[in-house]
Amino acid sequence: MKTESQLTRLAAATPVSRDRYVDLLRAFSILVVVLGHWLMAIVYLDGERLDGANALDVVPGLWLATWFLQVMPLFFFVGGFSNSVGWKSAETRGIGVGGFLRSRCERLMRPTLVFAGAWTAVAVVVHAISPSSSGAMARATELLAKPLWFLAVYLLVVALSPAMLRLHHRHGARVLATLAAAVVVVDVVRIAGGLTIVGYLNFAFVWLFAHQLGFFYADGSLTRLSRRALAAMGAGALSVLAILTASGIYSPSMVGMETERASNNSPPTICLIVLTVWLVSAAMALRPAITRWLERRRNWTVVVAANSMIMTIFLWHLTALLVAVLVLFPLGFPQPVGGSAEWWALRPVWVAILAVVLAGLVAVFARFERPKLDVTSGARPSPTAIASITGVVLLVAGLAGFAQSGFAFASGGMLANPLVNSALVFAGHRLVVGGTSRRTPAA
Repeated sequence: MKTESQLTRLAAATPVSRDRYVDLLRAFSILVVVLGHWLMAIVYLDGERLDGANALDVVPGLWLATWFLQVMPLFFFVGGFSNSVGWKSAETRGIGVGGFLRSRCERLMRPTLVFAGAWTAVAVVVHAISPSSSGAMARATELLAKPLWFLAVYLLVVALSPAMLRLHHRHGARVLATLAAAVVVVDVVRIAGGLTIVGYLNFAFVWLFAHQLGFFYADGSLTRLSRRALAAMGAGALSVLAILTASGIYSPSMVGMETERASNNSPPTICLIVLTVWLVSAAMALRPAITRWLERRRNWTVVVAANSMIMTIFLWHLTALLVAVLVLFPLGFPQPVGGSAEWWALRPVWVAILAVVLAGLVAVFARFERPKLDVTSGARPSPTAIASITGVVLLVAGLAGFAQSGFAFASGGMLANPLVNSALVFAGHRLVVGGTSRRTPAA
């Protein structure tokens, strides 16, 4: 990890033009997701059998917390801001789609390659020693691989950024309306028509909507709105969300929950569109005060430090949970009934333990997230647009395969094989990154 002096220098070197609030929202959204996973997970270890549940299914009314803590829309929102700025820079420098995708994907994929490679190696060793343990391996790793769905969707959204920006400049808010309408149509076909598979189209439409809103932040449209307008947007969105979830059609939870109603998360529904509007309006209303807070050197340095390792934290936080369970539970750490008074009393202790375990993992793996200084980067040929887009397709397929099947060798088709998914991810990364660095000849 970066030393304190390095972080201080980075913080001091921040350009005046940089929107620091974007960096704060990026780190905040990921850290809230990490904390939410740790708090909601009810895990039991009975001998060699690993089992668990979601606190949302056990604690009545806890679903309401997801209206405030399901903050992944904010990550896609600030991603839209960053990709708008990144594409403008790519056009100025003349590096095209290939150079744009390389610059946007490299930081995300360096720590992801390490994570996927490490767990694939573990899977290969376990399978070689005990082929019959694939079921246990699947249960153990399916959970920790789930966050990779987010990366798969986000890479898809990044690849579509240049096209979506052209639509934004030409049609503005009509693009948002079209995406929202598409989500409603998909919901109707999925829920009323019973065609569940159609619902997965909303992984694109819903998260493109959140990403598209970020363009309105980048072009200044959202920052020009008054606090009264933002308050009206937020209150309206919450009211619509209450109506939708009270209808009996949609789950009241904004994340996965056992219910007979339609899930709002997998696949997403119109409820997440409304949630996005609520969260973005709240975030923009808080922006002026928090931006002033970020002008203080110490506060900004903390944000810089968090962002320097944020993907490592996200990728390994469920591994920290698994390690803690496999080490502490056999030693007698309490396993109270989920939702009981004892379970709640242990939550602060449990989160503190997981934070310590995760800190150890971050100390080992955060170095792979840091960009490598490359004085010859100007000599790197940008990948062609076709190579880059093909690479993104392979990355999305491999990451989605991991998210669906974990790292176990299991039945269920080609993408249930971690070696196949690893090959797709590494090949896709190679295509997106393009040519290797070359030392420019001395003048």
